Amino acid sequence: MKYNNQNQYAHYVADSDAPLLEWLLANIKGSRSKIKATLQGRGIKVNGKIVTKFDFPLRAGMKISVSQSKRNDQFRSRYVQLVYEDRWLVVVEKNVGILSMAAGHRSLNVKSVLDDYFRKSGQKCRAHVVHRLDRDTSGLMVYAKDMDTEQIFEHNWHDIVYDRRYVAVVSGEIVENEGTIASWLKDNKAYVTYSSPVDNGGKYAITHFHVLDRTTEHSLVEFQLETGRKNQIRVHSADMGHPVCGDTKYGNGDDPIHRLCLHACMLNFWHPVTRERMEFSTMIPAQFRHIFK
Repeated sequence: MKYNNQNQYAHYVADSDAPLLEWLLANIKGSRSKIKATLQGRGIKVNGKIVTKFDFPLRAGMKISVSQSKRNDQFRSRYVQLVYEDRWLVVVEKNVGILSMAAGHRSLNVKSVLDDYFRKSGQKCRAHVVHRLDRDTSGLMVYAKDMDTEQIFEHNWHDIVYDRRYVAVVSGEIVENEGTIASWLKDNKAYVTYSSPVDNGGKYAITHFHVLDRTTEHSLVEFQLETGRKNQIRVHSADMGHPVCGDTKYGNGDDPIHRLCLHACMLNFWHPVTRERMEFSTMIPAQFRHIFK
């Protein structure tokens, strides 16, 4: 239902639950390529906030604003996709091969990509790191746009983030459909994380797993973090005797697609300022699925 038209936006109200792109194609005039370009070009708002994710879960009653202008701020990076943005934070999906933040001189990292985007789009803010993904892990991350929001995340992370999941291809066929791994994790002097069934002075870590698919050689597994420790999934997966494929640190040499087969697929949290429920998910990487065809 269209309800008004102002400020170069056409406004609608969703009359049903649907993925955003699916709803737009069914309700907005224009070619598929034009609608997708508007979405990618940050020309779509849901309840007043810019959304770029094709599969954003639209709910009946949500307000959709579609830009009528061809001049949208463009966010272009081959390593980072902008999923959601408001005045306090951004959610991105990062590719393999980019660090979460700088480490050493001129290293490619998500923070510098975002800082460059903020500068070019005239926003007087910087990206503040609130959690990290390894360089070779892909998937969803959130960054604060100011120090106050970063501090709320830092001091209340376990209360704010209520569901975080990863999907991985692991070596070998896991017999159980689901289970839980728990141990103490501690780094040695070479920064390799070691797991112990008894307290070794490290941090207690709990990981839940659910097998989505399997062959005799590999298993596709969803991991749900109850705690967020360094390398937790990679170490716990190795503890099971089924290390993450492509893991040069904790793996067994099984490397079917020449990358670390770990992807942060779900990030659900309470907005640190508005307290809204924020839920983000991504598709399982096609390369992962291809292994199980």
